[in-house]
Amino acid sequence: MNPPDNPTPDGSLLLLHALRCVGTAGPERLRAVTGLDESDVESELIALGIEGLVSRYPGPMPGWSLTAAGRAAHAELIAHELDAAGARAAVTAAFDRFLVLNPELLDLCAAWQLRTVDGVVTANDHRDPAYDARVLAGFRDLDRRAVPVRAELAAALPRFARYEDRLAGALDRVAAGETAYLTDDLASYHTVWAEWHEDLLATLGLRR
Repeated sequence: MNPPDNPTPDGSLLLLHALRCVGTAGPERLRAVTGLDESDVESELIALGIEGLVSRYPGPMPGWSLTAAGRAAHAELIAHELDAAGARAAVTAAFDRFLVLNPELLDLCAAWQLRTVDGVVTANDHRDPAYDARVLAGFRDLDRRAVPVRAELAAALPRFARYEDRLAGALDRVAAGETAYLTDDLASYHTVWAEWHEDLLATLGLRR
């Protein structure tokens, strides 16, 4: 697969990048991550499989993942995308701002899952609505401060725009009472934030 001349990623690059960021995944999750139609996801995966860039794992929870050749092709394509868009400086600056926010996200996730009662750290049973409300307010405040970072990234590389909808959607579902969408679902705020982190690293060719 040769790097495209157009810096806008095609479906194959979006899928390679999604698998790089989330690991092994099925078509439904890949559709949510990339925004591609289900039929496009299936056809692109088959084409990438024929090229030897992805492989499918069967079983009760089947999924697709990158091959060694797929990881090498992805690294070349994503570097070309970044340079063709002239976005390296903007993405690097946004990543630096992200790193300031990321520890706070981890602290909030820990506060949602654990709490200290009478000096003892225990699992949060979510029977204290005032405590949970304070943690949720922290998530909303963090997200408000992350919006400009996401906007900066989307202006540099439009594919980053999907994180705004996905993160906002997760918080909306939490507000509607579906609290699994905070930390405990594959579409949860925490999971999508972690994908965003991995996306930044992969885009810049960095390791954790």
